[in-house]
Amino acid sequence: MIDFDVVHLSRLQFAITALYHFLFVPLTLGLSMILVIMESVYVMTGREVWKQMTKFWGMLFGINFAMGVATGITMEFQFGTNWAYYSHYVGDIFGVPLAIEGLMAFFLESTFVGLFFFGWDRLSKVGHLIVTALVALGSSLSALWILIANAWMQNPVGAKFNYETMRMELTSIAEVFFNPVAQAKFVHTVAAGYVVGSVFVLAISAWYLLRRRNVEVAKRSFVVAASFGLACSLSVVVLGDESGYVAGENQKMKVAAIEAEWETAPAPAGFTVFGLPDMETRRTRAEIKVPWMLGLIATRSLDEEVPGITELVAHAHTRIVSGLAAHAALQVLRRKPEDPAARERFEAHLPDLGYALLLLRYVDDPAQASAKDIEQAAWSTVPNVPVLFWSFRIMVGLGLFFIALFAAAFYFSARRNFENRRGFLKLAFLSLPLPWIAAELGWIVAEYGRQPWAIDGVLPTFLGVSSTAVSNVWMSLTGFIVFYTALAVVDIWLMVRMIRRGPDGLGYWPDPGTSHA
Repeated sequence: MIDFDVVHLSRLQFAITALYHFLFVPLTLGLSMILVIMESVYVMTGREVWKQMTKFWGMLFGINFAMGVATGITMEFQFGTNWAYYSHYVGDIFGVPLAIEGLMAFFLESTFVGLFFFGWDRLSKVGHLIVTALVALGSSLSALWILIANAWMQNPVGAKFNYETMRMELTSIAEVFFNPVAQAKFVHTVAAGYVVGSVFVLAISAWYLLRRRNVEVAKRSFVVAASFGLACSLSVVVLGDESGYVAGENQKMKVAAIEAEWETAPAPAGFTVFGLPDMETRRTRAEIKVPWMLGLIATRSLDEEVPGITELVAHAHTRIVSGLAAHAALQVLRRKPEDPAARERFEAHLPDLGYALLLLRYVDDPAQASAKDIEQAAWSTVPNVPVLFWSFRIMVGLGLFFIALFAAAFYFSARRNFENRRGFLKLAFLSLPLPWIAAELGWIVAEYGRQPWAIDGVLPTFLGVSSTAVSNVWMSLTGFIVFYTALAVVDIWLMVRMIRRGPDGLGYWPDPGTSHA
């Protein structure tokens, strides 16, 4: 029997560690690229202020990078400690991009981070710029391989279940690497990281300008953040639309839940701007819709329907019944591996085997499932609609706010009068935590929206956990919360300390030989 306390606690532990880790990842991505921009200007112009800017923001990047490493390593170990059956079932495929990330991207990034900090007086200008660019490349490659692994969980291509080993096995590494979901997730996630970095630099620069400190560094940093942030915030919208389209092709239930689309609407479906979804009544109250918009986003057409939750549940019901045939044939093949009739029946229904496994939440033997059990299993494929509905809308609302923020900052930068716009500078500074909220909500939409699947359509989440005691998970969960909270506090303290000291306090600007007030 499955201990669902272990399942829930294991899910909670992984969710908390992932959300903590994702506090540091997007800022690492964003600051690494901003450092490349700043140092490129230094190499082209030779102006010392740009070098000192690169050093200052690089110091903040280094603090954040160290915290990201500390929180990221433990996540991978959880696949063995808390998700042992998941690792056994899909480790041959899932482990490949994780191993490549460690060998190719993380080592590259870590090596050149050291050269970035200690190579200023040992490398030429161009040589050090190349090092900074390789740091940014390593950060992006780390994201790429992690997102390839994650995309396979959302869209498991290039793999097949082997009834002899009772595991998923790799059939095409190219399909895994070039998964369309991975491509959409990578560009969207990286662009979102660039927005986080840009808001960070914009907000801290605004804080300096409000206090008339480090004005030369702050002015130039403000302009870089405004220009880069505007381009990236616009890109996030475009790339987010692509992610929505890909999800509409591969994860129809996730799209229906995000939109609280209980029933299939005539094409083109409208987009619900506001509503109050209710899981019990399976209705959305107080809806405000924009006609046609959902149909255009999800299908990019005016004549294709966006299936509703009820229709998708009926489809899941059909797949569960088909999966029962695969499960029954699998039991025969385990006793008689050479039985041709059983093999043929198994291959015919194999794509639906994972749906039959959903029944293990209600019965010990899927073959004994009643019509009520099958109905419950079909409705279990619906994720928490209100959570997804509001997470998505808050994320999108923040994305539109960032476009407006960067557009105004870019406009004021072009007019060269942003230093005296104290109201806007205060708004920019107060916007500092918002990109992290948007990034975390985006991760919730992506991961929570996949439930009840660990591997979409293949392995239910509750089957992936380790056989361990509840007390063990409670201990590790408590330990992670305490440890990660301590790391987050240390990270914030170090960041605030460095920012309060500023480039002048660190001896970067003005020059050490120059007196300053």
